[in-house]
Amino acid sequence: MTETADDLSAPLGQDKPRRKRRLRLPFTAMQLLAVLLGLFLATFAGFAIFNKDPLGGEPMTRIALKPMDKASDEKPAAAGHGSETKQEGKHETNEAPKQAAPGEQKTVTMIDGSTGARHDVVIGAGEAADKGDAAGSAPPPVMAGINPKLLEKSRYGMIPVVADGLKPFNVYAADADRAKAAKMPVVAIVIGGLGVGAAKTTDAIMKLPPAVTLAFTPYGADPGKLAERARAQRHEIFLQIPMEPYDFPDNDPGPQTLLTSLSADQNMDRLYWHLSRMQGYAGLTNFMGARFIATEPAMQPIIREAAKRGLGFFDDGSSPRSIAPQAAANQAMPFGKGDIAIDVVPTPTEIDRALNKLESAARERGAAVGTASALPVSIERIGAWTKTLGDRGILLVPLTTAMLKSKSS
Repeated sequence: MTETADDLSAPLGQDKPRRKRRLRLPFTAMQLLAVLLGLFLATFAGFAIFNKDPLGGEPMTRIALKPMDKASDEKPAAAGHGSETKQEGKHETNEAPKQAAPGEQKTVTMIDGSTGARHDVVIGAGEAADKGDAAGSAPPPVMAGINPKLLEKSRYGMIPVVADGLKPFNVYAADADRAKAAKMPVVAIVIGGLGVGAAKTTDAIMKLPPAVTLAFTPYGADPGKLAERARAQRHEIFLQIPMEPYDFPDNDPGPQTLLTSLSADQNMDRLYWHLSRMQGYAGLTNFMGARFIATEPAMQPIIREAAKRGLGFFDDGSSPRSIAPQAAANQAMPFGKGDIAIDVVPTPTEIDRALNKLESAARERGAAVGTASALPVSIERIGAWTKTLGDRGILLVPLTTAMLKSKSS
């Protein structure tokens, strides 16, 4: 061992001078970090176990549900959600609304099939109804003036049926001088997209002559109330069935839309939901649906069901590949097809030009059908045109009369 000079000079029996010791921590920095991490995890675990709301940091929405009292349960709900929305119909805004259970809403972007204009519409929409749950919303009340024999119960509410030889098409067809209609050219006008947008719907009901047929979508808070008012003013009504367009889902008619991707049973279930939304309609018509109405496997069951239930079918003429005419002929059911869309260009000049074309078509073929929406300009020009129509040897008739004339000719 090598000894230093200090070691040799140190007195025998005495310890070497002690070196100063550095102060050392009882644990290293890594140990300290591990302890702190363990404390954090233990705290979080205790919070999650003993706190009643471990996800308290998640965004939440609380909805107060109040039980209905007996008095309110006995009265139909007043028109609320959707009754003042912007939906004006297929040729106007195509704001094909979305139906719904009370208290729930959806915002839908609707696209005008004629102009491409887009509109955001807030409407009621039941989650359960979208999923086919019968409990999604209360069944709509039966409208006044409806023959109870022509109704049967479905899981969504009352839907039309043939009974005692009576068919809804015949019972709910508007009055018309059919003997006179058989001898002269006739014109029918169908105003579509009604039921959502109470103001525009009311204008169509009150400002147009009774011979004008009104087509209602199945959406809105209580479409039956407006349809009931239309029938009280002697208008004939049809029910529009939302069907899949080619650009679905970018252009979405609304909840429970009939789709080519669904099975026949699934589409039938959706059809029953639509049929239950109101009563008193003489027939059905497509709401959009260029793809669906041109797809035979999807469309055939719908036509068969409508025929079985004593309804007519009106094809609005928007799809040149529609198979509805052949399908309806196979069922020997009343059928009609739109000849001219009156307000594709919603200006007074263009609407008047379309009405003149419709009049010429009636003279050539004996019957012609025009379709339009409830735009104020459309209502104003159609109303003025119908006032002088008789002077020109043309008879304005309900759609059912035109359909029967076309079938017999």
